[in-house]
Amino acid sequence: MFGRRRKAIARGETVYLFAPTKDATEDFLTLTAGSRNFHNPWVYPPADARHFRAYLERLANGFAHGFFIARREDDSLVGVININDPIMGGFKSASLGYYAAASYCGRGYMTEGLALVLDQAFTVLDFHRLEANVQPDNAASLALVRRLGFRKEGFSPAFLKVGGEWRDHERWAMLSEEWLAAHALDQPEEAKAPAHHVSQVV
Repeated sequence: MFGRRRKAIARGETVYLFAPTKDATEDFLTLTAGSRNFHNPWVYPPADARHFRAYLERLANGFAHGFFIARREDDSLVGVININDPIMGGFKSASLGYYAAASYCGRGYMTEGLALVLDQAFTVLDFHRLEANVQPDNAASLALVRRLGFRKEGFSPAFLKVGGEWRDHERWAMLSEEWLAAHALDQPEEAKAPAHHVSQVV
């Protein structure tokens, strides 16, 4: 682990976000190798150093925003969240992709991590809308977006090619005003500002 060299983007109670870099290659490939059966057929993340470098180049070229989720107690890499294919201008929209380490699933880390990413997306990155496209049989992923308040907008047959096959997806979405309003409900009026949402930007 190399937690002391990481610069946290945001911190929650049990996890923090940090940016993907080449220094994380070993941890990332350990996650994907150990979770292959858990991820397939829902997602096929990079499985070797060459594809991980290509992923980092995609981020560097602005085709996605990447966030790694680490556990605060020991800096273990527990998940990955990407904001893919961002379109700004009049849209300010993008799609989410995410996957967890199999050994850490079911502990709430992805829920907290995705909440931190949404906070970043709708404040720092200034997105208006994020969409999560989920295969109908992916119960864990559907449960995650439901927990965080995403709305189901529809069903798209043969929407996305995953693992070499065109697969059906449900479309779930979140708007910035929905997220920010939901996470300001229990705050006094004077505290309802972006700096007071679920993340602690450092």
